[in-house]
Amino acid sequence: MSRAYGWNARLIIGFENAYGNAPASGAFHLVPFVSSDLDSAQGLIESNVLGLGRDPTQPYQDVINVDGDIVIPVDLRNIGHWLKAVFGAPTTTGAGPYTHEFKSGGVTLPSLAVEVGMPEIPDFPMFTGIRANSIAFNFQRSGEAQVTINLIGQGEIPQNVTHDASPAEAEYTRFSQFQGSVKQGGNPLGNVTSASVTYNNNLERIETIRDDGKIDGVDPGVAALSGNIAVRYADNSLMNTARSGVPIDMELAYKIDADRQLIIECHEVYLPKPKRSISGPNGIEASYDFQGAKDAVLGHMVTITLINDVEAY
Repeated sequence: MSRAYGWNARLIIGFENAYGNAPASGAFHLVPFVSSDLDSAQGLIESNVLGLGRDPTQPYQDVINVDGDIVIPVDLRNIGHWLKAVFGAPTTTGAGPYTHEFKSGGVTLPSLAVEVGMPEIPDFPMFTGIRANSIAFNFQRSGEAQVTINLIGQGEIPQNVTHDASPAEAEYTRFSQFQGSVKQGGNPLGNVTSASVTYNNNLERIETIRDDGKIDGVDPGVAALSGNIAVRYADNSLMNTARSGVPIDMELAYKIDADRQLIIECHEVYLPKPKRSISGPNGIEASYDFQGAKDAVLGHMVTITLINDVEAY
């Protein structure tokens, strides 16, 4: 009897031409991942019928919900597919290396078909009508760089054979936390011990009456940018900025070299004035839970620039 193992799981994604319709074989990409709880769930509603004795009548099926998180490594090439899902298609320039520029605030977002394969069973569920709700980056001193993608979808197609036996596969080149940096005004932001940034599309499920239990679609709401920077308390520069209410720009980046980079530019960030707590003899830290806003001159809130050898996404 075969048993499914994570080491042999297989994740492929493909962009849909029409919402809820998986693209044909040959349009998928095999992507690395760390974990996934993307799945469909259909609950049962307890019967409330009276007059037929103490034992209840049969429950009935509720609506179908498809959602979950996929944690992926921040790698040089495959991250571009996920950024396209979150922000829409990039503007690409260059002739190798290529510079892909993703901007926040897009009116329309692409949808994905995602297959999570477990060959031992075999079980290859295909989730369609998937849109990316949010992407969360975490920067720290060491370790492998990872991001969490939250997804919301329309439905699941059960399969016992993969939809695409030969998906496109890019060479895996990962970024590490050692290659990360945090800057403000173009200069390194000193004494930062950790940082996180989350961009959220605030997707809304369109829950119409249907006989298949699915939603009609997933539409983008008002976008949000939030995050946190923790700093060793060494001077009053950030504290004074928080007191003033004046926004700053912030750049978080992973850089291998000039031709291999991922740069997250938050153009207008507002810092709250945090508490300074002393809990022991060690160094004192201050933690800022910031919020982002649209830059009036640029017309958007976030720009993510990916430089690699991929010609187009």
